Amino acid sequence: MSYIEVTGKTEEEAVRKALTQLGLERDDVSLEILERAKSGFLGIGGSPARIRVTYGTDEPEEKKAEPTKKVEKKPEPKAEVKKPEVRPEPKKQESKKPETRPVEKAPEQKTVTVGTCDDDNARRIREFLEGLLQHMNSPAQVNVTLEEKGRYQVTLEGEKLGQLIGRRGETLDAIQQLTNYAVNSGADKRIRVHVDAENYRAKREQSLESLARKVAGKVTKYRRSVTLEPMNAYERHVIHAALQDEPGVTTYSIGSEPNRRVVVSYDREKRQ
Repeated sequence: MSYIEVTGKTEEEAVRKALTQLGLERDDVSLEILERAKSGFLGIGGSPARIRVTYGTDEPEEKKAEPTKKVEKKPEPKAEVKKPEVRPEPKKQESKKPETRPVEKAPEQKTVTVGTCDDDNARRIREFLEGLLQHMNSPAQVNVTLEEKGRYQVTLEGEKLGQLIGRRGETLDAIQQLTNYAVNSGADKRIRVHVDAENYRAKREQSLESLARKVAGKVTKYRRSVTLEPMNAYERHVIHAALQDEPGVTTYSIGSEPNRRVVVSYDREKRQ
């Protein structure tokens, strides 16, 4: 874990200087305010803000889950139809009709919705998820689209997909993490895969944006910081983006995964 100390006329200016110097995003660092800015009297006796910016990590990387290997279905043998046994017709007797066994119908194969993208990456994504969903006994269908170069959107379609979403999207996040690990393993160029089901991501994003605006209102009204509940990187990014241009507030993250939180604090400079 490394850190730098930076000063500025305001806390926000010091944060901007530190992020520019490190070339990092606000969500990639932890901030500690060592000294708050003092304006002094008539511009005399003032002192700048001083902050400590911690970056890097001192905890071991989470053990990456091994991708589930796809279990290839062996083609089921076709039911054999016995050829009728032809017996010589006895004199003055009617020949017996040959006995035949009914042909068993092969089980119907699950159809997979083919998305608008079918390049090599899309096929690898679809192949991995089909195997994973098969092990999870899920009837969901996989649809892959290319949003932009190197960025793929996967939509799991079907009914009753709650088990694939999980509490606060935890299962969906795990599926997304496994898919990214599997398709990027051994690849020359990394791609990003976003997995969604029942439009959960969009609904969650709207909920977080509403929460951010509500908290910002309390911060500006009472002029005190509010620390939100632990969130993953995607959810923290939604909060930061929602309040980026909000007057009177600034946001930053504290803590370590999986308990990293967003702090919404009052910013007098942005209020003006």
